[in-house]
Amino acid sequence: MKTIRFSKGAKLLSLVLLIAFTSCKEESKEAATTVMTDNPLLKEWTGDYGGTPAFDKMKVEDVKEAIEIGMELNLEDIDNIANNPDPATFENTIEEMERAGTELNRVFAYYGILSANMSTPEFRKVQAELAPKLSEFNSKISQNEKLFARIKTVYDASQTTPLPADQQRVVDLTYVGFAMSGAELDAEKKARYAAINKELSTLYTKFSNNVLHDEENYITYLTKDQLGGLSQGFIKAAEKIATDNGQEGKYAITNTRSSMDPFLTYSTERELRKQVWTNYYSRGDNGDTYDNNQIIADILKLRRERVALLGHKNYAEWRLQNRMAKTPENAMALMEAVWPAAIARVDEEVKDMQAVANANGDNITIEPWDYRYYAEKVRQKKYDLDSDEVKEYLQLDKLREAMFYVAGRLFNFNFKPVEEGTVPVFHEDVKVWEVTDKDSGKHIGLWYLDPFARPGKRSGAWATQYRSYTTFDGERTVLASNNSNFVKAAPGEAVLVSWDDATTFFHEFGHALHFFSSNVKYPTLGGGVRDYTEFQSQLLERWLLTDEVINNYLVHYKTGAPIPAELVTKIKNAATFNQGFATTEYLASALIDMKIHLADPEGLDVDKFERETLAELNMPKELPMRHRTPHFGHVFSGEGYATAYYGYMWADVLTSDAAEAFKNAPGGFYDEAISAKLVKYLFAPRNSIDPAEAYRLFRGQDAKIEALMKDRGFPVPGE
Repeated sequence: MKTIRFSKGAKLLSLVLLIAFTSCKEESKEAATTVMTDNPLLKEWTGDYGGTPAFDKMKVEDVKEAIEIGMELNLEDIDNIANNPDPATFENTIEEMERAGTELNRVFAYYGILSANMSTPEFRKVQAELAPKLSEFNSKISQNEKLFARIKTVYDASQTTPLPADQQRVVDLTYVGFAMSGAELDAEKKARYAAINKELSTLYTKFSNNVLHDEENYITYLTKDQLGGLSQGFIKAAEKIATDNGQEGKYAITNTRSSMDPFLTYSTERELRKQVWTNYYSRGDNGDTYDNNQIIADILKLRRERVALLGHKNYAEWRLQNRMAKTPENAMALMEAVWPAAIARVDEEVKDMQAVANANGDNITIEPWDYRYYAEKVRQKKYDLDSDEVKEYLQLDKLREAMFYVAGRLFNFNFKPVEEGTVPVFHEDVKVWEVTDKDSGKHIGLWYLDPFARPGKRSGAWATQYRSYTTFDGERTVLASNNSNFVKAAPGEAVLVSWDDATTFFHEFGHALHFFSSNVKYPTLGGGVRDYTEFQSQLLERWLLTDEVINNYLVHYKTGAPIPAELVTKIKNAATFNQGFATTEYLASALIDMKIHLADPEGLDVDKFERETLAELNMPKELPMRHRTPHFGHVFSGEGYATAYYGYMWADVLTSDAAEAFKNAPGGFYDEAISAKLVKYLFAPRNSIDPAEAYRLFRGQDAKIEALMKDRGFPVPGE
């Protein structure tokens, strides 16, 4: 559920991705511009809808040149700002930084697609070559003394004579971002800071490519006599994948969550469940060329050394200073408040599962590869709820229609399919919709959907923004996408998904709605705070279980009959079922993320640290972390979620509390007054308002943990 954005402006690119280069002379700018006209990745986006990326012209061989030229052009923009002889002002410094790097920004829309959706061995080679160059590029911006002096001049002046609110926010974010990136260090420390970033960029690329290698190469092939318990839809899809991989007559279980999860839930073949489970949770941890343990150790040492240059005790302290949590202690306090209830619930769940196994005469002790299988048996026994039966009412296309309905009711958005061939796409599976205002018909943006798993596509689900909304230098509309890894059905078959996958689909669409709702002037304000931006998407999950969605969009894939009321009742009654598993597997990853960054990295044995820390936490042996350290891409393929994975739970506290507002409103989850406040205070402002203040404007109070505990069926402290 990781959110990726590639179009926040090159100034933000420098702050967020930590990348830079050297200044160019005027003649090199002319040469670069000449080459630029011949490289499709650098060209201005043309066509309808304010211009769209030429994804159909995207080639790996153009990437390196486009990035290098884009960096040169961006550095000229920065050079002009830094060397402006006029006194520094908001207009000639901060606003000009908001304009900088247009060409490079366009290239990164393509680069992101090739990295996340269409990776190949050829691209990974280019990516590895570019990583250190991009890091050097960033350092040249973030450590430009003349540039920072101008930023500081504007910032200092604004402390005595405040600017208009949105301008002040941009100045504050820019100044703090540069300071956090080492702009105030002396020359020697700056050099080391830049060198560390360069090393890290290479390690991040290698880490993610190692994980992708293991996802692509550890496939389990089944024979016809090994399909016990699996649904016909899953079998047909597995057969097609095997055939596509040259294994006709067999059935492929790929090394991704979307394939692993249903197999472990339904397969009656215990040894195969163990094999599939082992493949998945051993990604990046196979003791071979693609093993990530030493890479992680190196990353941790470099991160600690880098923040020490800035005077911080550890990476977590540095990272959380501009997040909602503010300190590692605050983040840990939330996780530790929930953890005991989570593992206590796991103990209850395991006892229930063991009882079922014993009653069946299975003669086993519950192991991690048994958890999903026997949890499903318990679900059926306790709630008479069969996940496979529920799946028959969860068609991907109907869920998409349901999301459009919710977007129309809450945000007044209308989604209309764009005629095929009108807008370039990067794969035949990608479909595009135009987003408009329902009343005025005003164009808001385009929504791209890339729903299916394939080789070269990273696992999981995420949202991407190719172009963000701003009114700076004229109105610029949104280009955004949702990306999933659903198993593609056999031709003519409906794509049926699990309840968890349907929830994730709504979640990621919440990120897209956050993009489309944006109403900010400056590109910098279109960003977000990591432990806050998951809140909006988690909140949207709640509309999946509203009556309007249930009654109109959850229909049987064969008969078209609405989901029976009694089945809905069972789903609602089972809402807190298996929360021990769901909460514990997530929290274990979040706790390890925080604790490993608080630990002394010198001589750290990553595998040993993970095992010993989980033991200290009394981690139940019957389930693993959701993301084991060797494949924890959120944290080690970059820095977006490093010491920030706790943010999903921080956001969930806000989510549970905000959901209470809708539950208590006269119109329920579609109450017009509450919906208007939702858009006005929680979606439209993006990062133009401090998140804590924005939430108080919506709710009239700070969020409390009690609603979260109730939602998960855990005991509420003090009750």
